[in-house]
Amino acid sequence: MKKRLCATAAVIGVLASFGALPAQADPHPRPDRQALPLGPSDLTETRTTTTLQPGVTLTRIVRGADAPAMHWTVEVSIPGGDTSPDPDAPPTALKDKASAEELAAELERDGFSSRVEEVTTPKAADYAGGTLGWRVRVGSFDSQSAATSERTRLRAAGYTGSAVYTGWDGDATDRGPWRVDVLTIDPRHFRGGLEASYGADLENRETTSELSKAAGATAAVNAGFFVLDPKAGAPGDPAGVGVYDGRLLSEPVGGRPSLVVHDNGRRTEIARFTWQGRVTGRDTSLSLNGINRVPGLIRNCGGTEGDLPTSLPLHDVTCTNADELVAFTPEYGQRTPQGEGSEAVLDAHDRVVELRSPRGGPLPAGGSSVQATGRRVAELTDLARVGDRLRVRTTLLDERGHTATPSPGTDVLNAGPELVRDGRLHVTPAADGMVRPGDPSFYYGWVHKRNPRTLAGVDAAGRTVLVTADGRDTDALGLSIDESARVAEALGLRDAVNLDGGGSTTMVTEGHVINDPSDAAGERPVGDALLILPPRN
Repeated sequence: MKKRLCATAAVIGVLASFGALPAQADPHPRPDRQALPLGPSDLTETRTTTTLQPGVTLTRIVRGADAPAMHWTVEVSIPGGDTSPDPDAPPTALKDKASAEELAAELERDGFSSRVEEVTTPKAADYAGGTLGWRVRVGSFDSQSAATSERTRLRAAGYTGSAVYTGWDGDATDRGPWRVDVLTIDPRHFRGGLEASYGADLENRETTSELSKAAGATAAVNAGFFVLDPKAGAPGDPAGVGVYDGRLLSEPVGGRPSLVVHDNGRRTEIARFTWQGRVTGRDTSLSLNGINRVPGLIRNCGGTEGDLPTSLPLHDVTCTNADELVAFTPEYGQRTPQGEGSEAVLDAHDRVVELRSPRGGPLPAGGSSVQATGRRVAELTDLARVGDRLRVRTTLLDERGHTATPSPGTDVLNAGPELVRDGRLHVTPAADGMVRPGDPSFYYGWVHKRNPRTLAGVDAAGRTVLVTADGRDTDALGLSIDESARVAEALGLRDAVNLDGGGSTTMVTEGHVINDPSDAAGERPVGDALLILPPRN
């Protein structure tokens, strides 16, 4: 974990709801803070802006607070069916029209009032949009409990599905409400620090509020995507690029976008990186497949040739490769991953002090290791002998293939998709692995529908802007990815990107979680967070 010795500065203002100095509504937003493009133009919108420290403001935007409640319904999973192009396909939310109509007819015969609805989605920079597929829904209810009762009745009849609020569909005519919180860092007045933290080590998760408290941060938001399921790797490990204090500790996912920040709050940017890594001995060198992750498991894919099912980015998918060489640094955790293969353990001077097989175990103080699996075991065995010195070198490459050398104080966080580029909408779900061929239901749930979101970017004045939008609730609908891009554009961002969202979306100010995380258990432990630190003494 990165640490900076500093005292918490007095907070000039926090959200009025926490009883600090009164905040002021902004009835006349500046041109670069136009009304949010959510719902009809006649919706009420209030903005409350407070100053957290010099150069840092927090604005809460509530739009459509007086919106009438919408209805609940039950969305029924559609099996392949006799008319489906793939009759053996598992049930999903969306299918072809014939399969949806076949299911609707069966529901009607069993006494359920069903309907078939076409789902169309907006065009993106690299995706044509249009019809995603057809869904099947049953009933219209005034409460979640009524919809849940109908779902229970459907299950008893042999159907599967879920109770959903129609306000999460993403209809442009919906009247809200939306709740959006915006942190703005103005480098002209900011004298604090802006940095990412992953906690005590990479392989474990902490909540954003825990990471914020440990650093004495004024404010924080959750940051990049990370491994959640142990079957996908080490929980907490960044699922993509992770540069902390100038050190590359997690490799990029196949050129997906990232957020680049500097500790002085200046020159924030959105960039796409790839990487190269090698381990060199006396006689030869070997290419690396990864850094600080469980060998054979590549979360979000986008790795190297030979990965299955693809070496291209594929979001929320864990690709596999039986033959890998992965380097581990002291930041990974107390023990390296265990499993079949071999491991060369290095001391703080890069000298091999142990060869382990099977792999996995503790590292010497300040030490590191290289693990091999499958066919790469023989390569590592030939390269490494106890007493030899091995040099592990990793290089970050920019979009032109040139070496990028982050300086100390620079952090790079994985993200995706892009939302805004050069002041214009530029949404890139296809390039960033959110479009799954043959699986429109993933795009429907992840991109098209409204969810809690965390966004980040920079405006034309060089101000870093961090945004959270609550969702999965009846009093905070959330944002689709298209709406996220339009919100970023309306907030005046020149470049913007989507960070991890859903249950991860969290904003903290002065130790308080000020948004409403959507997980039933409350605030979710995450892989890393972006922290705004008070001025240095």
